Amino acid sequence: MKLSKYSQFAGIALVGTLALSACGSDNATGNGNGDGSAAPQAGDVECVEGGGTLSGAGASSQENAMAAWKAVWEGACEGSVVEYDAVGSGAGRSQFIEGGVAFAGSDAALDEAETEDATERCNGAEVVNLPAYIAPIAVAFNLEGVDSLNLTPEVIADIFNQEITNWNDDAIAEANPDADLPDQEIVPVNRSDESGTTENFVAYLAEAAPDNWPHEVSGNWPIDPVEAAQGSSGVVNAIEGGEGTIGYVDASHVGELGTVAVGVGEEFVEYSPEAAAAIVDASQPREENTENDHAIDLDYTTEEAGVYPIVLVSYHVACMEYEEQADADLVKSFLSYVISEEGQQAAADEAGAAPLSQETRDALTGTIEQISAAS
Repeated sequence: MKLSKYSQFAGIALVGTLALSACGSDNATGNGNGDGSAAPQAGDVECVEGGGTLSGAGASSQENAMAAWKAVWEGACEGSVVEYDAVGSGAGRSQFIEGGVAFAGSDAALDEAETEDATERCNGAEVVNLPAYIAPIAVAFNLEGVDSLNLTPEVIADIFNQEITNWNDDAIAEANPDADLPDQEIVPVNRSDESGTTENFVAYLAEAAPDNWPHEVSGNWPIDPVEAAQGSSGVVNAIEGGEGTIGYVDASHVGELGTVAVGVGEEFVEYSPEAAAAIVDASQPREENTENDHAIDLDYTTEEAGVYPIVLVSYHVACMEYEEQADADLVKSFLSYVISEEGQQAAADEAGAAPLSQETRDALTGTIEQISAAS
C-alpha cells in the first residue's frame, strides 16, 4: 500500500466544498454553532499516493459530519475524492452488500443475515461495524409559543403510537405545568424510508416503555403514519412546515425547532453530546462481536443522572479484505481520519456529535490498520 503522510496544521476552507453527492444535503458550514469559528483541522492524514475515488452510501444522519470529513480529507489528500450518497441506512447497507460501494454508513449494525451476505460480498473475509458518529436523537416539535417540553418515555411512546392526540392532554400537562399548551391536534412525523434512526428510536421506546410501545423493533415504521417523510432533512422539513408537529431526528438537524427533555429516573434530561456520550460509556459491546467488530449494545433503560437515553450510534461498515488494492487503501485512509481525534472533533464542531473515547479510537485503529486487499 502506498500511503503518504500529510500533516495539515492550517484549517481547510469549507465554503464551496461541503456539498455531498446526495441531493438534498444539509450543506453544513461553519462549526455548527454559527459563530464563525475556525474550520476543522486535519492533523496527520495517511493519504493514498495518486489519490482515487472512494464510494460510500447510507445514513442521512451523517450528512453534516460527512460534509466536514469530506472537505478536510479531500483538502489534505490531493486527488482523493469521497462520494457519499445519503440514501438512508437500509439502502446504504444494501448497496454495500451488493458491491455497489466500498463502505456503508448505517445507524444500526448489520444483523446476522446481513452479516452473512456481506461476508460473501467481502469474498469470505470478515465484515466489521465501526462506530464513527455518536449523537443524540432529538424529539423535535413545532408548537407556537413552546420551546421545550418534559416528556416521560411512556408519553413519548403514546404520542407516536397515536394514543395521545392533543397537545393539552393531561399526561403532557402534568410534566409541564408552566407551558401554555394549546387545544391542538398532535401530528407525529416518522421516517418513510427504512432508517437506522427509526430503528434506534423504536428500540428505545420498546425498552423504556414496553407497555406503551408493543411493536417489533425495525428500521421500518411499524404503524400507519399520520405524516411521513424521507431522510432526516425530510422529517425536519415536515415538522417545520406543519403546526403541532413532532418527530425524531438526529440532533444535528434540529435547527430552531423545539425539543424534548426526556424522563430518566427522577429527572428530565435535555440532549447534548456529553449526555449522549454518557449512555455509550455505560453500555456494553454487542455479545456476538468478533475481535474486530465494534457494535455497541445500548442500555436504553439506564436511570443514571445526566444521561440522555435516545442515542444514535452510526457505523461505517467495511470489509477487512477488498478485492482491489485501491479500495482497501482509500477505505483505510478515510476511515483512519474519521475516527482520529481530529476527525471526531470535526464531527463534534460541525454536527454536535459526541467524540469517541481514546480507548474506543485505539481499538478501532487496530482494526482499520488490518484492512487489506486480496493477494
